[in-house]
Amino acid sequence: MTGPLSFEFNGTPLDARSGQSLAAALTEAGERHFRDTDAGGARGIFCGMGVCQDCLVTIDGTPNQRACMTPVTPGMVVTRQAARPPLTAPPASPKQATKLTPEVLIIGGGAAGLEAGIAARAAGTKVLLLDERKVSGGQYFKQSALPDATPLDPQQADGAALVAKARQAGVEIQSGVEVWGAFDGPVIMASSATDVFAITPGKLIVATGAYERPAMIPGWTLPGVMTAGAAQTLWRSYRVPPGKRVAVFGNGPLNAQVALELCQGGAEIALLAEAAPAGWHRPISAAQMALRDPALAWKGAKMLSALSRHGVPVRWNTLPLEIAETSEGLRVRYAQRGKVSDVTVDAVCLNFGFQPQNEILRLLGAEMSYDARFDQLRPTRSAEMATSVADVYAIGDCCGLGGAPAAAVEGRIAGRAAVGGGPATAADEAELTRHRRFQDALWQVYAAEVPKVENAPPETLICRCEEVSYGTLSAALATGAEDIGAVKRATRIGMGRCQGRYCAPALAGILAHRHGRALEDLSYFAPRVPIKPVDIGTLVATEPLLDDSSGDG
Repeated sequence: MTGPLSFEFNGTPLDARSGQSLAAALTEAGERHFRDTDAGGARGIFCGMGVCQDCLVTIDGTPNQRACMTPVTPGMVVTRQAARPPLTAPPASPKQATKLTPEVLIIGGGAAGLEAGIAARAAGTKVLLLDERKVSGGQYFKQSALPDATPLDPQQADGAALVAKARQAGVEIQSGVEVWGAFDGPVIMASSATDVFAITPGKLIVATGAYERPAMIPGWTLPGVMTAGAAQTLWRSYRVPPGKRVAVFGNGPLNAQVALELCQGGAEIALLAEAAPAGWHRPISAAQMALRDPALAWKGAKMLSALSRHGVPVRWNTLPLEIAETSEGLRVRYAQRGKVSDVTVDAVCLNFGFQPQNEILRLLGAEMSYDARFDQLRPTRSAEMATSVADVYAIGDCCGLGGAPAAAVEGRIAGRAAVGGGPATAADEAELTRHRRFQDALWQVYAAEVPKVENAPPETLICRCEEVSYGTLSAALATGAEDIGAVKRATRIGMGRCQGRYCAPALAGILAHRHGRALEDLSYFAPRVPIKPVDIGTLVATEPLLDDSSGDG
């Protein structure tokens, strides 16, 4: 089916295009308020990739369905989800339970995972790749989910070619499959809409990528406020701009790219605000960046030039202070070198860096170290991308921000190593070194002070899910809660559906600064199975698989 689809939202008939996610269709229809919270707040799409759990709606009577991960189907009846929806009966038909034993299992269908699959298949090895998205390509390539859509640009075309190459090589790609558990072995637990899987691979390659770090400021949870990546997904995957008038705040080149793409898609970019000073204020770092990868540096320069031609106001050394809902839209107060101004828009995009999605690696006990420069936990890896856990490799941005070109090389190295193909080639080592050196210079150019949680007003929410404010957190700390576990018990921070993916790094940093100690793996919440919410029906169907597949149950 390629024509328009009809569905219903809160009793109002709406149309969607075939292939669109529910979140995209609702956004295109002007609906931003997807669910209500216990405290009476409103929430909508935020991360756009199934991490934050904030876009929950009730579909055909079943609550807690993520609008960003759910395709629209004809006749779908959707309602705004109440803060505490009524309990529903488990599905009449249980999910099919299946054991799988691929020689190589890859988790993640971005540049790293696809390249790893291609490299492993070159040895004739059976490779299974799991991708929670409906369309592979990852966050960098962001493929269109619309049937017969032509690529927007060379980047999207390259992604389509890479996915096709992986399939032609014989990589078995299963889309719409979400990993929610990992046990020693390794044994990976995953589920789709109809099946649950216990997977015992010979080798495991984790390529789960990263999610964005927003700014925790008053109003960051309002509908219409989303990550830059979510706005990019709406446009690149579904051809829906996040609003007619958009402001982008953040740190790093992604924000300029998103602003330009939305501009080219017909949105008015009212403001692009970058936390770092302009590149010409750091001429040595800018020159190093240009020398290390002239093509990428030129691409960035052309992006800024194109923004100028479109009349987009670019403000450097600029940070958002607060976001408020008004009758005219979302009003953002921001500061540039001490001067406070405001702008009113339909949508606000935020990106102040990334956090690696390393929960699977941490569950398996992979050794981690803290990178103070990027405020990230990174797995310890060998030159072949092997972790400290036997037969487990880690590649791409789940290991720390490195960029898609570096992730692709890491994928090739890990894919060969996993099938006994030997160490990295001299060409791959040289290419990887060049990409990493470019990234190092890039982030010297973009080095900036970003919004700190410690500077947030007391009413600012730190935990989106449990609606815990910075004031509540400060009160708990004042009464003697010293470690992250004690704070969690005292405040419920990190107990919500996203399982602390946003609040845990912020809280870990606060505690480290407070006690004057370095951050480490134990500074964060310990990951627990399930690492993403699953329904009872999935757990029931999984029980016999776990009994057979995992020694620790």
